[in-house]
Amino acid sequence: NCSMVLKTLHFITRPLSDEEENFTLAYIITIHKELEMFVKLLRAIYMPQNIYCIHVDEKSPKDYKAAVQNIVNCFENIFISSKRENVVYAGFSRLQADINCMRDLVHSKIQWNYVINLCGQDYPIKTNKDIIQYIKSKWNGKNMTPGVVQPLHMKHRTQVSYREYVHSGMSYVYPTKNIKVKPPYNLTIYFGSAYYILTKEFVEFTLTDARAKDLLEWSRDTYSPDEHYWVTLNRLNG
Repeated sequence: NCSMVLKTLHFITRPLSDEEENFTLAYIITIHKELEMFVKLLRAIYMPQNIYCIHVDEKSPKDYKAAVQNIVNCFENIFISSKRENVVYAGFSRLQADINCMRDLVHSKIQWNYVINLCGQDYPIKTNKDIIQYIKSKWNGKNMTPGVVQPLHMKHRTQVSYREYVHSGMSYVYPTKNIKVKPPYNLTIYFGSAYYILTKEFVEFTLTDARAKDLLEWSRDTYSPDEHYWVTLNRLNG
C-alpha cells in the first residue's frame, strides 16, 4: 500500500527549498541484504526532485527482490537498474553494477547535476541541502573522486589477472598466474575510493569516450577496479 508507505515512513513529498528544487542529485545504491536498513537509507536521502537507481544483486533471494520492487513501485523517481549483476566483492561486477545504473540515468527524462553512489550499509550525516551547498562551494563542475598514483603495495591488483568465482552461495575474487599487459594509451593508474560524486558530463564521457571504454575492458580482470577506474579517468588531461 503506497499511501501507507509514504505516510508511515514519513517520506518527504515536496522540495524543501528553491535551491534544492533547482539542483537535482542522482543516486546509485547497490544492495543485496537488510531490507530495513535500505528503507532507512532511502528515506533519509529521498527528495522528490532527485532520481534514484537501485541495483539489486542478482544473487539476492527472490522475496528480497520482490520487497524492494514493491517499495520502488511507489515512486516515479526511483527505479531498479535494467541490468543486474551477480556482484562479487572486489570484482569487476561491482564496477559494472554502477555502470549499468549510469546508462539508465543518462537516458532518464529527469535532468540531474551530479551522481552519488552508495551501498546498502551507508547512511547520511548531512541533509540534502548541506550536500548541494558543499558541492557548489568549491566543486561546482568538478568531480569528487580523490586518489593518488597507484602505491607499490597496490600494484598486484593490476599486474596479474583476477577471476570472479560464483557458485552455490560462495563468491570471491582470486588471482591467476597470468601477467596483465600495460594499461591502454600508456595511462598512469591512480588509486582511490570506489565512492564518488560525479558530474553528469563526466558520466556521459565515461560511457562514450574510447579511452574510458578501453580502460574499462582492461580493468575487467583486475582486483577491485572501482578503486582505480573513476580516479584514473578523472586525472586525464582536459
